[in-house]
Amino acid sequence: KSGNHYFMEVNPRVQVEHTVTEEISGVDIVQSQIKIASGKTLAELGLTQESIPEPQGVAMQCRVTTEDPSQDFRPDTGTIDVFRMPGGMGIRLDDGPGFPGAKITPHYDSLLVKITAKARTRQDAAAKLVRALKEFRVRGVTTNKSFMLHVLQNKEFLHGYVDTGFIAANPQLLAPLKEKDRAQKLLHYLGEVIVNGTPPALGATGAPPSSVDPIIPDIKPQVSNKQSLKSIFDEEGPEAFAKAVRQNGGLLVTDTTWRDAHQSLLATRLRTIDMLNVAAPTSVALRNAYSLECWGGATFDVSMRFLREDPWERLANLREAVPDIPLQMLLRGANAVGYTSYPDNVVFEFCRLAKETGMDVFRVFDSLNYIENMKLGIDAVGEAGGIIEGTVCYTGDVSDPNKGNYNLEYYLNYVRELNDLGIHVLAIKDMAGLLKPESAKMLVSAIRAEHFDLPIHVHTHDTAGTGVASMLAAAAAGADAVDAATDAMSGLTSQPSLGALVASTAGTDLDTGISLEEVSALNEYWEECRGLYAPFESGQKSGSADVYIHEMPGGQYTNLLYQSSVSAL
Repeated sequence: KSGNHYFMEVNPRVQVEHTVTEEISGVDIVQSQIKIASGKTLAELGLTQESIPEPQGVAMQCRVTTEDPSQDFRPDTGTIDVFRMPGGMGIRLDDGPGFPGAKITPHYDSLLVKITAKARTRQDAAAKLVRALKEFRVRGVTTNKSFMLHVLQNKEFLHGYVDTGFIAANPQLLAPLKEKDRAQKLLHYLGEVIVNGTPPALGATGAPPSSVDPIIPDIKPQVSNKQSLKSIFDEEGPEAFAKAVRQNGGLLVTDTTWRDAHQSLLATRLRTIDMLNVAAPTSVALRNAYSLECWGGATFDVSMRFLREDPWERLANLREAVPDIPLQMLLRGANAVGYTSYPDNVVFEFCRLAKETGMDVFRVFDSLNYIENMKLGIDAVGEAGGIIEGTVCYTGDVSDPNKGNYNLEYYLNYVRELNDLGIHVLAIKDMAGLLKPESAKMLVSAIRAEHFDLPIHVHTHDTAGTGVASMLAAAAAGADAVDAATDAMSGLTSQPSLGALVASTAGTDLDTGISLEEVSALNEYWEECRGLYAPFESGQKSGSADVYIHEMPGGQYTNLLYQSSVSAL
């Protein structure tokens, strides 16, 4: 009448927050609305103000949407792979278009589900929502779940102290969650392998793996009053360890099964689980061993690239499983466990972490006997508190004066340089298996004559089949320790047979103190276990004395054999 115009908005739909009202009032608002539309009055429905009960407890609602909080809540699209909703007391779900296989397009409301929690207090309701959101699984599209979790765990929000500047004042609320999605990744991997086979990069080109699960031997622990080398090292340090090695009455042995044996025979593919399965009986059978070689070399690289394992986790688990035998690794001087020269601080920190995680003996080597690379590795191990096993790499033939520059004097000069650097143990590393018995006798006896107190540890490969004889000759000439591998993982380009060395020295001055029966029980496990790795066998059938002609290291030999076979050469 006065000429003024007024506008009134009529919103006939129920608000999305109606679930909160329903939970605290007990009134079914949607049902009531339908009845009113059919002609019922509020009085007939008992919804007069006097009859509506007082609110009970607190209810809180979260709207799960396909929006990315870290991208200004930009809607996401895609196909839902996994959709698993939560449940439990006090949780109500009003779902939308979410289900496995649902295609989320940009042309619709981004709501997936409304989760409403009811509890006695605001904090309890928020806690229920946090639990429900953590149980909620959506894979295939990004959701705002991370934002809601951050909000629900914010102290200001929990106490109601929020205003319109809350999000701007708390940008951390928009940070995305880092979910592992392990189940889906595992299913995708298994599906890929089942349908398309093993990835070619893995190198599994041989026969299929054995279907037999290896039987773990039961070797009863023995009571001994003899102090172990590990406890001597832990309590008195690397110098005391070296002294104990020199004073040992027989021949000490390093078992390479967990590192160089499978690196030489099975492309370094041995999994941690197969070592841990036999760790307990190994800790008994080899309690008198010098060490267990289990880390370094190519194992670090292969663990991550091919086995999808954490090499640090491997070391920690092996240390826990075998607490009283020294663990040994191969360190490539300034290259650490990689294939390039690293900054000094990287090598130092690597050695510190390795020692801290459980490593004891660090065999430091440089394939060219380059003393400057050796200095860095030796200094890094020394600072970390590890046992420095400085290495001279062997090639040629010291028993043949016509073999060129690598004569006896060359090796003696290099050993002098290593000794001056403060090594605790000297390792003679015969990478190709060229150390003949007579050469071993000449080299070890010459070094022993000059360095009486320096422990000597000899490593070889059994490529030509003379490994056991060479190790026995080295031991007779004054070597304190030699490398060997369990029989089923020995020979060819691997190390000499552990059982053969144990049996050959039993009852003599070089007795290893290791029971042939116990290592034979271990060997039965490895005989069956090796069948699991049949796809990675190199195809080499026997030893070959032509190694004395081509002089290729064991690992390189098997790698070239594999590459030539797959290339049809």
